[in-house]
Amino acid sequence: MGLYYITFRSVTFAQRGEKVLSQNHIRVNLLRTPRWMEEQGCGYALKLWTNDIRQPLKLLRENKLQLRRVYVQREDGTMEEVKL
Repeated sequence: MGLYYITFRSVTFAQRGEKVLSQNHIRVNLLRTPRWMEEQGCGYALKLWTNDIRQPLKLLRENKLQLRRVYVQREDGTMEEVKL
């Protein structure tokens, strides 16, 4: 299971994403992005643990939520952007 961050430009999109994923039984936390992510222009993120990031991303896209970037935490603790 991996730790993922899905970033959004606005808190509104992040809140809507949180609602969509929660309604589909995907546990997620809404948070301000860490400073290094903010430098990429991302203000809010959803943090979630999942075996497969494709399903949450599919749900967000089906609901027309504009996400910015997706990051996965590597085994050494560093974050790597997932190419979509």
